Amino acid sequence: MKHSFESATGLRRLLVRLRVSGPNAWEHDAEAHELMLYAARKYEALAIKHRCDPAAGAAAAFEAMRTYAVRTADDPWAVVTMAVKVTLIAEERADGLLCSVDQARRPEISRHHDVRRFCDTEADLPNFLPALAVEPFNPDETPPTDAYEAVDATIDLFTALGWPRDTATCTLDYISARLVESGSRPKAHAALRRDHTARALLDIEQEAWSTVLRIVLGNPNPDEACTSDGHGVLLRLLIGHPVAELLDDDLLVFEISETAPRPKARIHA
Repeated sequence: MKHSFESATGLRRLLVRLRVSGPNAWEHDAEAHELMLYAARKYEALAIKHRCDPAAGAAAAFEAMRTYAVRTADDPWAVVTMAVKVTLIAEERADGLLCSVDQARRPEISRHHDVRRFCDTEADLPNFLPALAVEPFNPDETPPTDAYEAVDATIDLFTALGWPRDTATCTLDYISARLVESGSRPKAHAALRRDHTARALLDIEQEAWSTVLRIVLGNPNPDEACTSDGHGVLLRLLIGHPVAELLDDDLLVFEISETAPRPKARIHA
């Protein structure tokens, strides 16, 4: 049996009637019920094509048919179909990206590839992520410094230049933790510069704290990005600079020494 709403004119007439009948019309109107059954059948294949629940097409059609754009369109069914397709594509992308549908609709999010487990590409991981490829280790060469060794070497450097070891350890551990969380030195530097909690816990003045961040993480000024000052002590150690070379940097040695916490003088009554 062919329903009148299957045509553009019939659908428009039904949608206008439902609009003026009040908010409960969709729930109690028999023709609206038939319309939703028809929409479920009409868009079931499209939903399955986009790996969505078969009923997702009907749900998207329902949302579209309640809009002004569909009620006033020359071809309401064409507008509904386009809206359903866009929604299903967004739902498919959201499922692949492990994000909300609203986020998946945004171009800057949807352009990314679907989430993939490392184990799915473990055999071909260097080709999948070239940045993870490393050259075979030559036992005749000095092994590169890892992140933990770089942090330990920095703690030793600060201790040798007047910092209490406990304070140096807490400071470097705190900075390193924020660096891991933020994923980049500039972001970590910006967050730590405003971190009043860190200064309170470590009992470091603002000026000294800013200097320590610049020493460890590097100068955030883009003009210094390719300089030793821009790299910072941690990165310099990671890329192979020996500690002896850092100690030859008179300005670096002076700044580390000057920022070392000093015992507070006791006030005698």
